[in-house]
Amino acid sequence: MKYLRFLILLIIVVAFIGCNKGTEPQDKPNNGQTQYGTPFANVPETKDIIMYEANMRVFSPGYNFQGIINRIDSIKALNVNVIWLMPIFPIGQVNSVNSPYCVKNYKEVNPEFGTLQDLRNLVDIAHSKNIAIVLDWVANHTSWDNPWIANKAWYTQDGNGNIISPAGQNWADVADLNFDNAEMRLSMIDAMKYWVYEANVDGFRCDAADMVPFAFWKQAIDSLKNITTHKLILLAEGKRADHFTAGFKLNYGWDFYGVLKNVFQNTTTTTANLFNAHLIEYQSLPSGSAKLRFTTNHDESAWDKTPIQLFGGKKGAMAASVAAIFIGGAPLIYSSQEVGVSATVPFFTNTAISWTANNDMFREYQKLLGFYGSSTAAKTGQFQTFYSQNILVFKKYTTTQEVLVFVNVRNSVQSFTLPEALKSNAWVNALTSISTPLTSQVSLQPYEYLIVTK
Repeated sequence: MKYLRFLILLIIVVAFIGCNKGTEPQDKPNNGQTQYGTPFANVPETKDIIMYEANMRVFSPGYNFQGIINRIDSIKALNVNVIWLMPIFPIGQVNSVNSPYCVKNYKEVNPEFGTLQDLRNLVDIAHSKNIAIVLDWVANHTSWDNPWIANKAWYTQDGNGNIISPAGQNWADVADLNFDNAEMRLSMIDAMKYWVYEANVDGFRCDAADMVPFAFWKQAIDSLKNITTHKLILLAEGKRADHFTAGFKLNYGWDFYGVLKNVFQNTTTTTANLFNAHLIEYQSLPSGSAKLRFTTNHDESAWDKTPIQLFGGKKGAMAASVAAIFIGGAPLIYSSQEVGVSATVPFFTNTAISWTANNDMFREYQKLLGFYGSSTAAKTGQFQTFYSQNILVFKKYTTTQEVLVFVNVRNSVQSFTLPEALKSNAWVNALTSISTPLTSQVSLQPYEYLIVTK
């Protein structure tokens, strides 16, 4: 009889499980959220990334997603394979300075830029052109009128229990988030996943990443990796080594950038300083990771100076770009630098720029990034340096190709005496395909550069 009772109980349990199985979401990731579109199959490997930062507030008279769509072929012409969109979210109104980094809602699109469907259209068109899209993610803080503010424990507070702005910053328009709060962290991660599913984006550039605890980044990235249908690009705006331990594949080459400015602006700072900065940034980098290399970004062009101002005009700006692109790392182009905008470029206000200015610079960036993107040696070859105080000289090479780069970092004629190892009649100009024998000495005009290959 006891066996019969056991059999009846087993039948009841199985029947109960069967009845309730259908109430669970089936084949719907992220708590039942469905996937918009088809996950992009051609997200580039870290070593192949050429990134473009898009500031919607300068792109077109409409200052919106459509403005980027309208110019996406020009972006593609630069051999770009990743577009980073500056924050797309509604901007807070309380204590506002109209900064896109003052996020009012993590799951909404700023109507100034368009609708969710407009964003989806941009992503779809980018994917059709083999370009990935990453969103700018502002994890450290929110606006004062973000709905999260109702959860006081989600925010950092002073001794009197008042929510505060991020310490040590002049950011009164935003409220500092408390990453000791587990509920807030889960909501943040849920919001990040939302955009992967709702807009089919391909990753995140994470703002002020050095100000956010390692433990959160590790938790968030581990969770994002569970979206097995997507290969996500994860870029940290910061230089902490533990970003890579957390799971980021890219962070900023801030130290290299600082030395690059010093080399071009101070004749006492030599090219050896630049090599040293590069090697220090890479000496403990995990395999498959990279530093983002740039001559400007939205902060630099808004609050400091543009490359035209920093590096001594158009020629200096291009020479600095050659150094940043080819010495090693993932190149970044910020919308405006490819057409040589000289005046500062705001992002708190709308300022349409002229895309027809300095077409010579645009064509030169096309050639530089076109060759870079096509050359395994340029991207990932072994690195060899040659010392000259005023000309940056280095070689990148594989078993099948050598790329030799000369950059005059001074606003005066400079010469470099070739060592025997570099003398050859087989060198070809990488940008023009013209035979360029190197036999004794290379002489370069102010800010001139030469890239040869064989």
